[in-house]
Amino acid sequence: MTPQTDLFYRFGVALFIGILVGLQREYASDVQEIRESRGEMFAGVRTFALMALVGCTAAMAAELLDSVWAFVGIVAPLGGLIAVGYFITAWNSDAGMTTEVAAIVTILAGALSYWNQLALAVALGVVTTALLSLKLELHGFVERLTRDDILATLKFAIITAIVLPLLPNRSYGPPPLDVLNPYNVWLMVVLISGISFLGYVLMKLAKPQQGITLTGLLGGLASSTATTLSFSQRSQKNQEFGQSFALAIILAWTVMFGRALVEVGTINPALLAVVWLPMVLTATSGLLYCAYLYFIARPAEESDTEELALSNPFELAPAIKFGLIFAAVLLISRAAQFYMGTAGIYLSSVVSGLADVDAVALSMAELSERAGGPDLTTAARAVVLAALANTVTKGGIVLATGTPALRRWLLPGFVLILATGIASILFM
Repeated sequence: MTPQTDLFYRFGVALFIGILVGLQREYASDVQEIRESRGEMFAGVRTFALMALVGCTAAMAAELLDSVWAFVGIVAPLGGLIAVGYFITAWNSDAGMTTEVAAIVTILAGALSYWNQLALAVALGVVTTALLSLKLELHGFVERLTRDDILATLKFAIITAIVLPLLPNRSYGPPPLDVLNPYNVWLMVVLISGISFLGYVLMKLAKPQQGITLTGLLGGLASSTATTLSFSQRSQKNQEFGQSFALAIILAWTVMFGRALVEVGTINPALLAVVWLPMVLTATSGLLYCAYLYFIARPAEESDTEELALSNPFELAPAIKFGLIFAAVLLISRAAQFYMGTAGIYLSSVVSGLADVDAVALSMAELSERAGGPDLTTAARAVVLAALANTVTKGGIVLATGTPALRRWLLPGFVLILATGIASILFM
């Protein structure tokens, strides 16, 4: 790419960002209302495109003149015009400044384009457009938050940001104590809590009216065990929804298999290459039964709109609890391998998996990377065994607390998942 072509490319990226943000602002419903009521709006697609080009030009001028004041001298007057536009808008009883802030971001994205930070500039433009477009969804999400949600999230964020960097990144003692690394243990807590929090956020964004099926899918990302228990208990009050509840529960179970794969792949991609096939086959068997329930034996309607009872996964107590469980599973698995060999790993994985598959998946990913740790095939089998053991636990919850209708619909899928998982282990 010639220097001239590269220059035009950078300005083209800036122009694209300005048009992208400007299109959203001009056709957003709230901007349309302003235009209808006042005949004018602060900025549309043309203005935002020009703002991005001004930012790019200002950055170029600063480089050519070798002075940052050239950039300030060009951008500052434009910032003043934005401020004037805001005061005029605020004077007309609309004190919101989202569009004005978006304009400033667009100018800076244009400057980043010239400075060859193209990926960052485009990402900034896309994120800005997304935030502007998701106004209703984000406001709805905030309305669903409670004070406990805010406090729990802040507590965990503060403790993670402060504690994690301070923890020693070293092991203590001879084998099997050599696996206890405080930094790594807490890092796994952050990973699991982050995945759980994503599911929790999606649950908050999804309205209960969107159906039992979607609730089960998102609930599985947050906690498949909590999802299973919640729907099993609800089946006592709504016995006519046994089929829908069974579909939601099995969906949550299949998400658990995918969640374990994400955890393994994040820590140990080599283990992921071995374990993905049996896990995917097992999850696929569950999805096929879900497809049968949804498309062939689908109930007339899903009118139950009661929200799934899930606590914020960013509570400190559950985070510490998982850290202790993970450290215990890591130590038990290492000790089982050290003293009992492969059989000990399988046994510890089954026993630990009855309570928590995440801890086993992460511990196997951690141990199989170590010198003297289990080989990848053994670690993969251990992960699958833990997932199946955890499925047995959740199946037991349904058998113990669910209605006969729920048990009848769920049992074939439960048996199919276990049979596929066992067969996949035998052929590894």
